[in-house]
Amino acid sequence: MLETSARLLRLLSLLQAHREWSGADLADRLRVTPRTVRRDVDRLRELGYPVHASPGTGGGYQLGVGAEMPPLLLDDDEAVAVAVGLRTAAGQGIEGIGETSVRALTKLEQVLPNRLRRRVGALNAFTVPILRGPAPSTVEPEVLTELAYACRDSERLRFEYRDHTGTGTRRTVEPHRLVCTERRWYLVAWDLDRGDWRTFRADRITPRPPHGPRFAPRPAPADDLAAYVSKGVSTGAYATQAVVRLLVPLAEAAQRISPSAGTLEAEGEDSCLLRTGAASLDVMVVHVTLMGLEFEVVEPAELTDHIRAARDLMSRALERGARRERESGDGPAARRTPGDADRTRETRSGSGAA
Repeated sequence: MLETSARLLRLLSLLQAHREWSGADLADRLRVTPRTVRRDVDRLRELGYPVHASPGTGGGYQLGVGAEMPPLLLDDDEAVAVAVGLRTAAGQGIEGIGETSVRALTKLEQVLPNRLRRRVGALNAFTVPILRGPAPSTVEPEVLTELAYACRDSERLRFEYRDHTGTGTRRTVEPHRLVCTERRWYLVAWDLDRGDWRTFRADRITPRPPHGPRFAPRPAPADDLAAYVSKGVSTGAYATQAVVRLLVPLAEAAQRISPSAGTLEAEGEDSCLLRTGAASLDVMVVHVTLMGLEFEVVEPAELTDHIRAARDLMSRALERGARRERESGDGPAARRTPGDADRTRETRSGSGAA
């Protein structure tokens, strides 16, 4: 039989791992009587854990929500995951989360066993994150929490929204989900005034309570909301859209291209399709060529003409540069040393003899 303190920890672990337990099941797991289980539950309540009990044959024990945050019991892998997550939370685009994460991490590391502290230290010391895309647009934690609550409670949300020009409009929406792509948060919601689904950048939202009333949730606009948002911010938001075939495998393209730059679609073993958008075809040329991947245009055909025009423009620039180098005597030929000329003559002489 377990000692009382060890048994309490075991009981707490069981309550955290499963939504509800019957008294008989807990007694069987702990190898004690149901009466002992009741006493141990009372001890957990005294320590601040809100353990709820429902009577009857179908009743049981459940760990609920309390007024204060009691200590949590984590296994080794969970503790390492939380510690590493806290260290990287500062770069996730939530305003003010860095200092809070440091305080929480300090408390956690004080109680970590040496073996876990070494694992956390190794993971943080020898890993370097690659953060793609623009600088993060920070969101105040209170705003993000308010949006999450409205999604959870299916409660209409009122807010002021600033578009990319800074123009503000009042919106009333039925919030569905928060989506984080790259280092930016988005709210997917049904816009009541426009009668359609819309995607809002969370950092441009200023809640204007009171919110409500509650609503019956609608079917999601897509099964994969991450892909839905990625397509909306990289393609749907632009008047000019294009499809290009990247001559690399999908996995390689996914490593090189940010989700905010377009959506990828598998095509073959050595190619994939990129659907993307830009303000104009000229901007699209720059956007596609800066990816540094071999490609060919699928649509629109006009994009090929703009690429050809850009090629001709750069070719003329190179020709003018080469001409100036020749005229000024500062070209590659002028920078050769006497020894280079001797070696060139020797090479030519040797080639002729052969």
